[in-house]
Amino acid sequence: MKKSLLGLAVIMCFSCSAQKQAVNTAPEEPVIRIASGMLRGVREGNVDVFRGIPYAAPPVGEFRWRPPQPVASWEGVRDAKEFGPICAQAGFGGGPGAISRGSSEDCLYLNVWRPSGARPGAKLPVMVWIHGGAFVGGSGNTSGNGFATKGVILVSINYRLGRLGHFAFPALTAEHPEEPKGSYAFMDQIAALKWVQQNIQAFGGDPKNVTIFGFSAGGVSIHSLMTIPSARGLFQKAIGHSSGGRDGVLTGRPISRENASQYYPVSAETIGINFARKHGIEGTDAAALARLRALKVEEIVDGGQENDGQEGPRIYSGPILDGKFVVENCSDAYNAGRQARVPLMIGNNSAEIGGPFVNGSTSKEELFSMFGDLKEEAKAAYDPDGTKDFAEVQTRFNTDKIWGEPARFAAQAVTKKGDPAYIFLFSYVPAGMKERMRFGPGHGTDISFVFDNLRVPEGGTADPLDKEVARIMNGYWVNFAKTGNPNGDGLPLWPLYNPATNQILEVQADGKPVGKPDPRKARLDVIEKAVNMGDKLQPNGI
Repeated sequence: MKKSLLGLAVIMCFSCSAQKQAVNTAPEEPVIRIASGMLRGVREGNVDVFRGIPYAAPPVGEFRWRPPQPVASWEGVRDAKEFGPICAQAGFGGGPGAISRGSSEDCLYLNVWRPSGARPGAKLPVMVWIHGGAFVGGSGNTSGNGFATKGVILVSINYRLGRLGHFAFPALTAEHPEEPKGSYAFMDQIAALKWVQQNIQAFGGDPKNVTIFGFSAGGVSIHSLMTIPSARGLFQKAIGHSSGGRDGVLTGRPISRENASQYYPVSAETIGINFARKHGIEGTDAAALARLRALKVEEIVDGGQENDGQEGPRIYSGPILDGKFVVENCSDAYNAGRQARVPLMIGNNSAEIGGPFVNGSTSKEELFSMFGDLKEEAKAAYDPDGTKDFAEVQTRFNTDKIWGEPARFAAQAVTKKGDPAYIFLFSYVPAGMKERMRFGPGHGTDISFVFDNLRVPEGGTADPLDKEVARIMNGYWVNFAKTGNPNGDGLPLWPLYNPATNQILEVQADGKPVGKPDPRKARLDVIEKAVNMGDKLQPNGI
């Protein structure tokens, strides 16, 4: 299960003394003051980087499974040259009793990249990156130089993962009734966005021009932030990479609460009780909660185990619909037009993932039979000549069901309210991966191009076409952050999405970005019809 998921969000003012200290500091060590104290970063070429900045108190001890608490101020100048710990996770090859190297429960840190020497009042656009990893892994410790060199401030964040990020238990529900419950990962993301509002002017950023963007679980987070009331006003634009858009969760992970059984058969509190029992903790009172908080972080992560044994009860809940903080599925919000009124850019790769990720079908006939009365329409859409390999059909179906059609659904909801939306389809396979990616680029392939941060073999050079695709992709994203429109000088036209004309931007297999009618229309239409008929295409075995 884990493998299938992982195969696969105070206005600054300089005192005179702070200005003098900045003047006397070496050029490679920029110093600024934020609300909680002074920071010393590092200059990397024409970019200033500030790493490992706490945006909330460590969520440990009594603050485990509590909303993020205010960060404590510090005296003197805090070093901000190194990344902070990533949030506790199992990582690949992990096992019970261990967590991934470099990860910790104390992990609520963020990083900032800005053009060198940017000053308060510069009002530079701000982008906030929310990493992916199925809500159980990943890290915001990346590189934002590709954005900062283009005049955009990039903020990346870490947020709580796994059972530390999403957890419900009866005693938690009763404790601190005034506090939000359940999806602490989303609370962390909102706390980071509030930190941006309070502090980004110190870096030269504009708190009224913030774009949130994320990939996979980070993309799912984008939809949640679009529909969680307490996130309103904290951002002005949104971008979803491989983010879905129909239900705000990954591949069947439940958003659940006791009174939402009409949506999901198992409540989040029941899942929490299952986890407690695995560790010999009976009861649901404050004493049981105290024992849960006394568990070592390694026991909480538990090697990434999501069930109590191979076939045991579910013990990891995923995002939680509690009714007060997360008040509805994003699909319900989009259908009712209750999402944030902001421009949206959204899309996915053309071959996100193959295999039995979405369904356990072993043949084309079995897969098409899932469509019921729409079987022949599905055949015509996915395999009109009857000549395609099952592996290709399955990959296209997986991609369309989880990412492609839900993205179109979200874009349609945004345009229905009169806000602009732009859809992208990334079909370019990097030069060094063409043998591995037979049907197109897989999950996450587009990210290094968007960041203009290509991985180059040691001692080698980047492929010229790869570099050009990265330049173009990064340019679109920078323009969107600045103006809400990805178009600009030197870039092929990206058409505004309109359901009537169905125009998208495809970065084609040859690397050329082309505005065109969506080539997936027939496939996405039959998926949409199946969803509207009750969705017989449910995930199997996830």
